[in-house]
Amino acid sequence: MSAWFSLHVPPSACLLIALATLPPTAWGADVDRAGPGHAHVDRIVFATNWKAQAAHGGFYQALVEGTYARYGLDVTIRQGGPQVNNRPLLPAGRIDFLMTGNLLHSFDNLKNGVPTVAVAAIFQKDPQALIAHPGQGYERFERLKDAPVVLVAKDAQFTWWQWLKANQGFRDEQLRPYNFNLGPFLANPRALQQGYAIAEPIYVKQQGGFEPVVHLLADHGFDTYSTLIEARAQTVRDHPELVRRFVDASILGWYGYLYGDRRAANAAMLRDNPEMSEAELEASVALMRSQGIVDSSDALRLGIGAMDPARIRHFFQSMVQAGLYRAGEIDPGQVASMQFVNKGVGLDLKRRLQAAAN
Repeated sequence: MSAWFSLHVPPSACLLIALATLPPTAWGADVDRAGPGHAHVDRIVFATNWKAQAAHGGFYQALVEGTYARYGLDVTIRQGGPQVNNRPLLPAGRIDFLMTGNLLHSFDNLKNGVPTVAVAAIFQKDPQALIAHPGQGYERFERLKDAPVVLVAKDAQFTWWQWLKANQGFRDEQLRPYNFNLGPFLANPRALQQGYAIAEPIYVKQQGGFEPVVHLLADHGFDTYSTLIEARAQTVRDHPELVRRFVDASILGWYGYLYGDRRAANAAMLRDNPEMSEAELEASVALMRSQGIVDSSDALRLGIGAMDPARIRHFFQSMVQAGLYRAGEIDPGQVASMQFVNKGVGLDLKRRLQAAAN
């Protein structure tokens, strides 16, 4: 079962200090500034926050299709996992780019003085969701606040659960611990459970034999971006062309994965994470598309990866109202750079792939 949720864990300052003494990754200061197809190649380490799965598919697509190579990048994808925390490696210079959960991580980094910047938002919607049994009156989101039991993991109780209480009328009396085991949810038809909307519904159907009711928090005001690409602030400042190449190639990879032939990318992910199956990957892609996780909202006209400073400010304000931050504690305008997105990269590729599929 997927346990890749948007956790809200402050970075460890001590670990950052220790890692900062280690040598940086290999691309160094002499960055070639030419476009795709040039001879110079920059070695890049890109880390994810969980084991390989469809939510990482566009990055693997860019790798196996050679898009990164055409943009002069020799990319290594480093998986996360239950015993792997890649977050401190970015500011310490041990990796070049990081796939992170949502804007709460970015707010925490700024609050704690960690010099990182979000440079693209691959997911327009955070896949965090509440799932329910069908036929129990939970088809409308407004009814969820009346559920007797809501299974929520400890970390989420300090993040989006606080938002649900402040904005949607949920109560702590409903809370029960969720330990990433579907058993308690399947055994109680009146219970709700947190879930990753592009994973848990698949496992509920496999283990419970039914299609759950799925309510994306993103569809009800929890408007953070997700699956952000983060870079060091120094990289953005000193090597913007390197960032641009990585972001552009990743965006093209995501269009290819969603709308093109993704078999090679799936095979690469299955090699990295044998716990997955081809059927699970394909089911997850179908959910990403039907729920508008990647290609919706501003991404439809500005391209995958799109970000809006006003939306980031709005989300921060909603987190202030939920008690996660103090008003004025950070400037949310500093957590992301818009210089690498909102340029329509890949929209022509999407049109070609969709035409070829029809």
